[in-house]
Amino acid sequence: MATEPRQPVTDQETLIERRRELQAVDAAFRELRRTTDGVPRTRRKGLLAFTGSAGLGKTALLTEARARAMAHRFTVLSGRGSETEQGAAFRVVRQLMQPSLARMDERELRVFLGSWYDTVAAVLGLEATGPAPAPDPTGVREGLDWVMTRLTVKKDPVVLLLDDLHWTDPESLSWLASFAPRVDDLPLLIVVAYRPDELPPEAGGLRALVGDHGNRPHNLAVLTPEGVTRIVRSEVGEAAEDGFCKECWSATGGSPFEAVELAIGLAERNLGGTGDDLPAMRELAAAIKGPGLIERLERLGTTTVRFAQTAAVLGSPFSPELAGTIAVLGDEAVGEATEKLRAARILADGHGHEGELEFVHPLIATTIYRSIRTGFRTGLHNTAAQAVLAAGYGPAKAARHLLEVPCEDRPETVACLREAAREYLRAGATEAARRLLTRALQEPPLPEDRAAVLHELACATFLIEPTATVRHLRQALAQPHVDPDLRASIVYRLTTAMAHTDQLAEAVDVAAEEARQATNPRVKLRMQADQFVWSMVRPDDHDSPTRSRTLARLAEQLPGRSLEERYILGLRAWDAAMRGEPRETSLAYADKALRGGMSWTDENRGFEVPLSVALVFMYGDQPRRAEELFAKGIAECLAKGWHGSHLAFGQTIAGYIRYRRGCLAEAENTVREGLRIADKVDGVVAAQWFGVSILIKTLLARGRVSEARAFADGHHFGETPVNAVIYPDPRTVYAELLLAEGRHAEAARLLAAVGEWLDGRGWRNPAWCPWQLRLASALAPAAPEEAVAHAEEAVRRAREFGAASAVGQALHTLAEVTAGPAAVDLYAQAVDHLEQSPAAYELARAQIGHGAALSRGGRLQEAADRLYQGLEGAVHCGAEALAARAREELSAAGLRPLPLRYPQADTLTAQELRTARLTVQGQPVAVVAKELRLTEQGVRQLLSRVYRKLGTDATGLAGFLEARHRPRP
Repeated sequence: MATEPRQPVTDQETLIERRRELQAVDAAFRELRRTTDGVPRTRRKGLLAFTGSAGLGKTALLTEARARAMAHRFTVLSGRGSETEQGAAFRVVRQLMQPSLARMDERELRVFLGSWYDTVAAVLGLEATGPAPAPDPTGVREGLDWVMTRLTVKKDPVVLLLDDLHWTDPESLSWLASFAPRVDDLPLLIVVAYRPDELPPEAGGLRALVGDHGNRPHNLAVLTPEGVTRIVRSEVGEAAEDGFCKECWSATGGSPFEAVELAIGLAERNLGGTGDDLPAMRELAAAIKGPGLIERLERLGTTTVRFAQTAAVLGSPFSPELAGTIAVLGDEAVGEATEKLRAARILADGHGHEGELEFVHPLIATTIYRSIRTGFRTGLHNTAAQAVLAAGYGPAKAARHLLEVPCEDRPETVACLREAAREYLRAGATEAARRLLTRALQEPPLPEDRAAVLHELACATFLIEPTATVRHLRQALAQPHVDPDLRASIVYRLTTAMAHTDQLAEAVDVAAEEARQATNPRVKLRMQADQFVWSMVRPDDHDSPTRSRTLARLAEQLPGRSLEERYILGLRAWDAAMRGEPRETSLAYADKALRGGMSWTDENRGFEVPLSVALVFMYGDQPRRAEELFAKGIAECLAKGWHGSHLAFGQTIAGYIRYRRGCLAEAENTVREGLRIADKVDGVVAAQWFGVSILIKTLLARGRVSEARAFADGHHFGETPVNAVIYPDPRTVYAELLLAEGRHAEAARLLAAVGEWLDGRGWRNPAWCPWQLRLASALAPAAPEEAVAHAEEAVRRAREFGAASAVGQALHTLAEVTAGPAAVDLYAQAVDHLEQSPAAYELARAQIGHGAALSRGGRLQEAADRLYQGLEGAVHCGAEALAARAREELSAAGLRPLPLRYPQADTLTAQELRTARLTVQGQPVAVVAKELRLTEQGVRQLLSRVYRKLGTDATGLAGFLEARHRPRP
């Protein structure tokens, strides 16, 4: 099978002296055929490259590769770059994929593309469903990866041919460079041809990949005199003299294209190849390209010249009817010009279904285009833009021509460029949109539209050049009479860009000034929310307590009816949690903020507040609620085609929630996936810091200290200062690593600095940052009294917050740094609190610590119970080192581990469900125990399992029981 071919339109015999290259093609095809059900049997070299200057036969070589691929019954997908259409985003991608997709009806297409349909719709020229989302470049690349992989699996084996790669649009090149490393795992061969000296910067990755795939590019050499002789004699006869043929070689420079064109011209003139024919031969050779070609064209007549020039402006392939309209030629004149240009071997029929024409060779098109006088060429581009729009080809096609036209202060030009830029943004082609909007500003737009154009340009440059985004948005704010909603969006994007360029203080100042100036109450609230967001992210905010008081007063007055009010309420919930106010306060504000809805993908508001609201539930011992909110937010991002920074943040912090629940293996996998996404996106430094902190913390919990150290060193963790508030706090996490390595003094110094910073901001919640707990552990060997004082203060703060997990962890640390029998009682209290929380890993730690203390006190039976419980919890959490410690403690006490039970993570047994329901009804533990014929301790253990399975404490239990939980048989 094959798609509609895009082979060259000549029958040139240019494969002389190309045996080595053809052998490489055949070898690659043999490897491609060695597949079983689409799975390569051996690792293949899936990328083959041919390079050389213009006219050396690259296109002819790819044509032969196509023919041989089709003889093997491979599927062939092909595309070709165009010198005049490099600015058309994803042009080559469409050439590759559209023919296969065009064969599917609407239903087949939607099934084939699945959830990626809307993400890639604009890229592939499909009709999107509903309001078209604006996917990020990462999402577009992954969507195209999916489409190409699906096409390969459906049509395997597949050969993908790309000619004139040096003229491929940057967006297609970027995708190809990211996709090419995957071809070794697919029944797919990519064959490319390009001029190496003309490859754009975007092809750097692809150039490197060619070398990585085992063979260097096959550099095409010029033909030898013997090769040119064969070509000449194949056309004019074997009687052509040796001296004549050698002069032909000299005149053509050994170029296969020129040699073939010259030989055909000799045959058409009935020249025999003698010495007498040398002057005519040299005349023919000069007319193949350059000035000689233009002279030959001009001899065909003015009308034909104008038609050829118009064709060069349009680029191959082109519609002869459209070219006639632009050149102001009737149908008869177009037909005559076409026939003359065919006879002169300048044009030939294309291979589409619409009667398009192509230039015989790109060299011809380039020569004609560059020969057009500048003023006339500009006029042709201007006329072409109007004709393209009138013919229904769309703004993006017209915009390519407008880029070649001088600025003339025309609003219709600005409108066309803006609409084309929107098309590109919907396709994730931000660089292409930037080019068009930059040109629109130069036109220039009407004064009342200038702020909007600057805003659109800033949106296009944010992922490419955030410093330019700041500049554009400052200019937009300086425009007079800006619409209030547009102004609010400008401020949000400006402060966001500043935050991403280490200008957090300036971001806060901009939002504060806009809030002061705003007269519209709704806009004022929105500006205040932006101010609070960046103040909280800013690590050096010295006025944090005052801002918190202002936020608290403001939130008290808001019912939460509008989105602006809900954002303020969400920020109040987060601030209350950070400050360690009673968790009932922060949870109440979080619930209130969510009542009217809060999107993670509002392009004019960001995801910081919805994310923070979700984490309030995590810190408040309701991590399952946080997970549900994160799942919804991640689904929003995926549905919108956002597979970059938003998804990286979502994945990494979702891993932190799993960590807090004690699902350490899942946490590690989730965080690693988030880091993988972040590594693919330029400039996502914050997401990487979140991920690195969380992963190190998870590795330490699993007992893999050496791996945590190697990972930290690989990311310069602990060395590079972080200019934003990250959680878990990177310095505290690094101190935990130091403690695990036994470097207590270094950890203590670092944690003391963290404590001074957080106390200065009024952030006192140990559930958010347990710096006091780690400091107590660091000080215990050398300063036990000071360690106890820090631990006791942490317990007091945890009790003020009121989350059972926070209190339990603080009591556990206090027990660890307390000497004597008092520690046993503190351990028991820690276990009691942690049993009332969903923190499975921390519970296992406390149980093992309690069991060890009981064992040292000679209470072996009680110790055994605790150690068995802790061992089971540690194994279930994936905390290998903690489980090993439990076994060691059991062995030291003369006990052997019992067979472990592995409860299903989230499914309640009938007994657990009954216990939960009675508890929600308000029944005391004693009544529940009597009802179920259990001891009170047995009921508490059942409830503890319920909390861990459901990911909530008692206060959130009723909400989760509203969903159906089927008992296990």
